[in-house]
Amino acid sequence: MAALSSLGPGDQLDFSYLKQSLGATDGNLGAHLQRLEEAGYIKVDKTFVDRRPKTYLTATTRGRAAFEEHVAALREILDSPAGPSRG
Repeated sequence: MAALSSLGPGDQLDFSYLKQSLGATDGNLGAHLQRLEEAGYIKVDKTFVDRRPKTYLTATTRGRAAFEEHVAALREILDSPAGPSRG
């Protein structure tokens, strides 16, 4: 979600690029993406380029909002007095 949320609205990321960037396997990344798609957080577009299958991923408005909420919650934890030790 971080990689997809960093793109402009409507911009897409190629599955192969994301897989390589994360060092993930097809199956592992595919399983995660399926869950994100089922939650409505991403849109998956499958097409062919030069007769080869290509999968493009886009963060939805709902997915961007959920990711922003998640990041805000993490920042709150880190900034709280009970957060991680800074020593």
